[in-house]
Amino acid sequence: MNKEWSELNKTFQLQIKKEETYKDGIATLFKLREKLMQTLTDMKCRYTREAFNAIPFINADGYHSKTIAYSIWHIFRIEDITAHTLIAGDDQIFFTGGYRERIGSPIITTGNELVKVQISDFSKQLDLNELYSYIFEVKNSTECILNKLPYNMLKNKITQEAKERLQALNVVSTDEKAFWLVDYWCGKGIRGIIQMPFSRHWIMHTEACLRISDKLDKKHK
Repeated sequence: MNKEWSELNKTFQLQIKKEETYKDGIATLFKLREKLMQTLTDMKCRYTREAFNAIPFINADGYHSKTIAYSIWHIFRIEDITAHTLIAGDDQIFFTGGYRERIGSPIITTGNELVKVQISDFSKQLDLNELYSYIFEVKNSTECILNKLPYNMLKNKITQEAKERLQALNVVSTDEKAFWLVDYWCGKGIRGIIQMPFSRHWIMHTEACLRISDKLDKKHK
């Protein structure tokens, strides 16, 4: 893991455990997210559209076995779903912003159900400019939610009502490769969602994007 990202993540995780350092922890989280977002934004400036569809590690195990476009979609669909449906209890940016039509996505899910060539084919269908508009809007909306979230809510569990609302939206595939996410998120509670989808999950998939991009760079040297 990138050393700077790792240190920021460790600091944030410790800070949000105590009420007196909670706000500092959220500030540290935002600093980490800004650095990760800059990395993803740099990729858009640096690589061709075709590079975002490339899947150089198609037979590997791990996050790097995807495409850059898929990875970005996946990070922010999960954040949008967990931030809005499970924490805020309001409508996802994906729906309020009409992003399915704007991005041209054939799915509304996290994409966990897709494998190998399906991931590459999916990536080719996405409007990259609109995808980036979506991820910036999701990032900002999540941070607005976190800025208003009091420390005493971190211990709250996800309600059964929220879980049922999530399932009714069909934003998590019923495929066994995906549906486990419902119990996983709802079992973690609000603190757990902040500690994974809003932070560590970003790091893991952004590093996977860097691994893919490094492979592409070597291929074209």
